[in-house]
Amino acid sequence: MGRIIFAFVALFGATQMMSAADVTSANVSAQLVSLLETDRKALRSVDPDRLDRLTAAPKTSLLPKTRPGNFKAIKYDRAWLAKQPKASGDAQWRCLAEALYFEARGESVKGQFAVAEVIMNRVKSRNYPNSICGVINQGTGKKFACQFTYTCDGKKEIISEPKAFARVGKVARMTIDGGLPKLTNGATHYHTKAVNPRWARVYPRTATIGFHIFYRQQYS
Repeated sequence: MGRIIFAFVALFGATQMMSAADVTSANVSAQLVSLLETDRKALRSVDPDRLDRLTAAPKTSLLPKTRPGNFKAIKYDRAWLAKQPKASGDAQWRCLAEALYFEARGESVKGQFAVAEVIMNRVKSRNYPNSICGVINQGTGKKFACQFTYTCDGKKEIISEPKAFARVGKVARMTIDGGLPKLTNGATHYHTKAVNPRWARVYPRTATIGFHIFYRQQYS
């Protein structure tokens, strides 16, 4: 990309240095054609995927509107969580609460917050869908080809533990509201200690919380 910028700077400098008698339509047109050809060669030398990332428009997040939150005194235990207000929200909150229920209801409270953080990290990344539901349902439709297994394992999602859902609903609400301490150092992936996916040998590990190990996907 630097060669492209240099080409336009060179064109500007060349036209500034030419005298009024030298600046003819033919001269400028010839120089412009030459510089544009240089630009095209420079663009062809750039990896297409990298070029897409460099020229992509900034991602606009579709996160729900947040409510002011103050969780400086947060304690990652069920006693503290039980004292927090009953949670509710829109479709995005519901998607996050369901993901936590099916992915992490057996985890510690801290582990549940960590899984929620991963989902939010993906929402904020331009490499993933820009909404909570979009991130969670990415790839759903083909069995075992989705990002979150419970959405494509062929089993019907039934919430049979309402108390557990109420707890993770609070975690989802507080995560969306923001202001929480960061737990995973920007992680975009996680897996349980019972499995060892291939990407775990490529992405750097960022944290281990409860039964989950967290990783951050690298981008060039």
